[in-house]
Amino acid sequence: MFIINCKNYEEISGEKIIKFVKTAEKISKKYKVKIAIAPPQHLIGVVSNSSIPILAQHVDDSKVGSTTGFMVPELLKKSKVNGSLINHSEHRIDSKTISKLVAKLKDLKMISVLCVKDVAEARKYSKLNPDYIAIEPPELIGSGKAVSKEQPELIEKAAKAVKSSKNKTKLLCGAGIVSGEDVSKAIELGSKGILVASGIVKAKNWDKIMSEFAKSMV
Repeated sequence: MFIINCKNYEEISGEKIIKFVKTAEKISKKYKVKIAIAPPQHLIGVVSNSSIPILAQHVDDSKVGSTTGFMVPELLKKSKVNGSLINHSEHRIDSKTISKLVAKLKDLKMISVLCVKDVAEARKYSKLNPDYIAIEPPELIGSGKAVSKEQPELIEKAAKAVKSSKNKTKLLCGAGIVSGEDVSKAIELGSKGILVASGIVKAKNWDKIMSEFAKSMV
C-alpha cells in the first residue's frame, strides 16, 4: 500500500488535485501498486469517483444528522470515500475515540489507517485490528530524513509489535521518505507499504517521483 497524504499543501489546491490523482491512477495501473490518496478535506468530493482509493485525512466520532462541521464516516462512504487516516501526528486524538473510529470504519467496511508515533503505540493499537498501522516519528515528519535510515530499528520493532497482535493489520512506514531508496529500505525492514506527503506532493515532477517510489515497492 502506497498512501499519499496531501495535507493542505498549496501545490495540490483547487483543480491541481485532479491532475495529481490522475497521475497516481496511471502509476498505480502501470506498476500494479495499490496507491491511495488523502486529499485536503474540502476537495474529497472532487476526486471521489477515482479508480484508486480516496481517504479522508481525519474523521470524527460524530453522528449523521444535526451535527455541524464534523467529518462523518457514514456520509463519507455514501460519497464513495474508501476510508480515513486516524490520529495523524498533526491531528492527534484520544485513545477512546481511536478505538471507536477503528470499530466504526470496520463496520462500514472502510479502510482504517491508524497513525502512531512509536513502537509502544504500534503494539497498543494493533490490538484494535485496524487495516494499517503507520509509524511516523513526529520529529522526522517533513524533515527529508527518512525513518528507514535514521531509525531502522524502529521499523523492525514496530513490524514485530504489529505481528505479535496476530491480527491482519499491516505496518506502513512514514516520515521523511523522499527517495526510492528510502522506500526499498522500509520494505526490507518489514514495512508493507508507505505513508508519504511532502516527498511526493512538493516534488516538481509528480509522475517521475511516484514512478520511482512505485518501482521501489515492486
